[in-house]
Amino acid sequence: MTEAIMLVGGKGTRLRPLTTHTPKPMLPVAGVPFIAHQLARAAAAGVTRVVLATSYLAEVFVDHFKDGSPYGIELVYLTEKEPLGTGGAIRNAASGLTCGPDEPVLVFNGDILSGVDIAALRDGHVATGADVTLHLTRVEDPRAFGLVPTDENGRVLEFLEKPETPEQIVTDQINAGCYVFTRSVIDRIPTGREVSVERETFPELLNSGALLRGVVDTSYWLDLGTPAAFVRGSADLVLGKVDSPAVPGPTGEALLLPDADVQPGAVLSCGTVVSDGAVVEPGAIVEGSVILPGAVISADAFVKDSIVGAYATIGARTSLDGAVIGDGAIVEADNELPNGIRIACGTLLPVGAVRTTAGPGGCPAGETSAAVVHAPAVGAQR
Repeated sequence: MTEAIMLVGGKGTRLRPLTTHTPKPMLPVAGVPFIAHQLARAAAAGVTRVVLATSYLAEVFVDHFKDGSPYGIELVYLTEKEPLGTGGAIRNAASGLTCGPDEPVLVFNGDILSGVDIAALRDGHVATGADVTLHLTRVEDPRAFGLVPTDENGRVLEFLEKPETPEQIVTDQINAGCYVFTRSVIDRIPTGREVSVERETFPELLNSGALLRGVVDTSYWLDLGTPAAFVRGSADLVLGKVDSPAVPGPTGEALLLPDADVQPGAVLSCGTVVSDGAVVEPGAIVEGSVILPGAVISADAFVKDSIVGAYATIGARTSLDGAVIGDGAIVEADNELPNGIRIACGTLLPVGAVRTTAGPGGCPAGETSAAVVHAPAVGAQR
């Protein structure tokens, strides 16, 4: 298996504002664009050529990865002009493959962090003569995923997309977003229209008698589609909880990229990443967070489980807990941003504008307004 298709066309709406100017698979995770980790793991399994199925902000991939030679892999770019769905994207990208009809092709999503053994997935696929081999994982609550029950030999029995009732939850095995296809099977997917590989391609293959094989793997697996998962995935890579040849430094409590400026008295922990050109000033505490290039964390700020966008500024004594700060935003001093809050790119939050506790005092605008409210009414008797 020397060729692969990577699906990287999604808009990443759940991660906005981070994805306003950057495709989700290009967001820095543990110091490098996320798909760099996937490309490195695919290369380690013997893949030498990857077709990137792009759509949203496709030029960002090309500008960064070029022909793939810096990563030791050949990259080919095929862009969807209209949304084609997961199956349609795979079929569209297949025009960039060069392998024969009986050869295996790795197909994987551009937003899944996984420790699955790709080489073992391929070897099992070839040995069993499967048409498609699916990586499956187990989750405690499978309601948000596609369920894939299998028999005792691993043969897929059916596909159940996002069950709505307890009776529909017949297994905790879910589609983990990584497959090995026999090339000829990809060529059977219809062209020129939207196709869902989960709702159309796989069920039709089952109905036709094709061998779809599910491999349950309980190694690390995480969908990076939400801010909380994005931060967790980056931290887990830095802490060494999941391996990646692409992490640009040793594992540990924090990863500092070469031009990061972490000043004496700052404390970093829990898998924090400080990117090139970012500054962390004295007294700041940063836990399990991603600080993107050019961002500034001012003195005595507290940043936990958060993402601070490129060239954003976090003011002195401001605290973030599970927050997402867009590129170029300025959060001035003495703000308290609670879990789940998102600040749009370029926003200015004045001093103490957002608090979950009592603030430090008034502001000039407030004093002026208060003076008007409390002024005696014209003509009022004294």
